[in-house]
Amino acid sequence: MVATIDTAEQRTAVRRPARRTTVVLLLALAVLALVCIASIMFGSKILPPGQVWEAVTGHADAYTTTVVESRYPRTALGIVVGLGLAVAGVLMQTVTRNPLAEPGLLGVNTGAAASVVAATAFAGVSGQTQTLLWSLPGALLTGVFIYVIGTLGRGLNPVRLVLGGAVLTAVLSAFIQAVTLSRPQVFDSYRYWVVGALGGHDWDAVLSVLPLAVAGFAVALFLGRGLNIVALGEDSATSLGARPERVKAVALLTATVLSAAATAAAGPIAFVGLAVPHLARALLGADVRRQLALSAVLGPTLLLAADVIGRLLVRPQELMVGVVTAFAGAPALLIAVRRMRASS
Repeated sequence: MVATIDTAEQRTAVRRPARRTTVVLLLALAVLALVCIASIMFGSKILPPGQVWEAVTGHADAYTTTVVESRYPRTALGIVVGLGLAVAGVLMQTVTRNPLAEPGLLGVNTGAAASVVAATAFAGVSGQTQTLLWSLPGALLTGVFIYVIGTLGRGLNPVRLVLGGAVLTAVLSAFIQAVTLSRPQVFDSYRYWVVGALGGHDWDAVLSVLPLAVAGFAVALFLGRGLNIVALGEDSATSLGARPERVKAVALLTATVLSAAATAAAGPIAFVGLAVPHLARALLGADVRRQLALSAVLGPTLLLAADVIGRLLVRPQELMVGVVTAFAGAPALLIAVRRMRASS
């Protein structure tokens, strides 16, 4: 009888987190759906829900249909970029055990920016498609270079990783400043990309980074169990049959690919990769798999909400989403610091 009671209690204890995860994910998906609708409704011209529905079903006039269809790529890009930044943030914070880690920690943002500046100054690159194509390899190469620095010696060293990222970021930032100050035409082209924005992109930009985002998210979910084991510590993970160094290496490579794709598509956007993992952890606990699933929803929600706010604040103009997330991310950074103090 006692064994039966214990078994029932254990089953109930296992089901509670699963039910909570399901409820939180469904609520997050509902909020994301509402934000996507708002992203299509609001802009220089605000469309009521009825007109949006008519455009979706093909019963609206030509002007309304054109306006609605022009906002589809922007909304889709926000989903892809938000997912990439948020999932990359979860992976980086888990691997480095640094609650302040974000995609910029590996110098990915600066690497993409340096690649764009070099291509514009020395190869005459212009236009969104060419900028995206040039920024992606720059971001990836920077991330791989920092990883090599972090793994010199005996395995992956989070401290060496952070220091290497800081040093390379400083060097590349100096290069960017030198080129943009000496070539005003490069600065004029670069300044619009460096702030971070979702507007002005077409479906080509979405389709160019979508495969990387989907593949990166799939690999991250596959690594979830291994990352949970690695979080127990090197010795415990090894005793359980895991290979911590391999799991960390693949996780960091995946984070680099995700953040590189997001940065190449929309420019460097701060604080999404920092704030979303903390929010997911607060809602669903320390399980990395649950954090990844929820972050894949919360990241696009936060980014699209910031984009909508930027469009409404200065209508008929718009405030770039990178500016809005920077303002919103400052409180998130303070909360993270306070949590670090409380846990220490």
